[in-house]
Amino acid sequence: MCRWLAYSGSPILLDELLFQPEHSLIEQSRFARLGAETTNGDGHGLGLYGDGSDVPPTVVRSVVPAWSDLNLRELAGHFRSRLFFAHIRASTGSAVQQTNCHPFRHGRWLWMHNGAIADFDRLKRDLVFAVDPELYPAIQGSTDSEVMFFLALTFGLREDPPAAVERMVGLVEATGREHGVEHPIQMTIATSDGVRLWSFRYSSEKRSRSLFYSTEARSLRQLHPESFAREQLSDDARLVVSEPLRDLPGVWNEVPESTYIVIEDGMHEVHPFHPAPPA
Repeated sequence: MCRWLAYSGSPILLDELLFQPEHSLIEQSRFARLGAETTNGDGHGLGLYGDGSDVPPTVVRSVVPAWSDLNLRELAGHFRSRLFFAHIRASTGSAVQQTNCHPFRHGRWLWMHNGAIADFDRLKRDLVFAVDPELYPAIQGSTDSEVMFFLALTFGLREDPPAAVERMVGLVEATGREHGVEHPIQMTIATSDGVRLWSFRYSSEKRSRSLFYSTEARSLRQLHPESFAREQLSDDARLVVSEPLRDLPGVWNEVPESTYIVIEDGMHEVHPFHPAPPA
């Protein structure tokens, strides 16, 4: 399993979120408190959106553990982004290689995942055959996470992300059960087109991995002025994280089971998530 965070707001120095909090994502790479594994040392990645509305996001990935990557610390201390993904990986069986590190990119879209498709080696052939043949050549790695991304693209991620992810999960569950897999999927997912940010929490057994979103920044400054008064969080800044970066009351809101949230311009909406079985 893995840990991740997604940020949306005015441009912020990556270091402020990746390294500075007491339970930062980099600290979680060594000691995750809510993950299936304590250590997430099988690589890491960043996906950064710039100012241009038509420019694809920059993706930087490495198989080096996040806690020991000096290049990551250097980059985080000098680069800002208005919307970015950060991911630390704990492999569930696929190879430790750059193409298997998150986030994954296709055009303007980013995707990252924590969780797994159960018995993926048994389901992989059927699932990959469902990917649009025009999209298939763009798959670079060997993870279940990337196959989930390209299935969602096949089912219309660019037009209707929630419906596409519901169809993807419905296919995975139906395929898994055809192969005798009782609980086929476990997932928290983030995806974005550079304008909006969607995050999903779901599992077939209804015991999903942890996921939280932040309270609006203006309220945070009122709740904890000693911690947030000097930080560069804009009023529209929002975070979605696998586990809290700080232990402060009122900062984090748990994403409910079988739910997705969408964030745009500092506002968020919460909706139920229902997989759509294949026709």
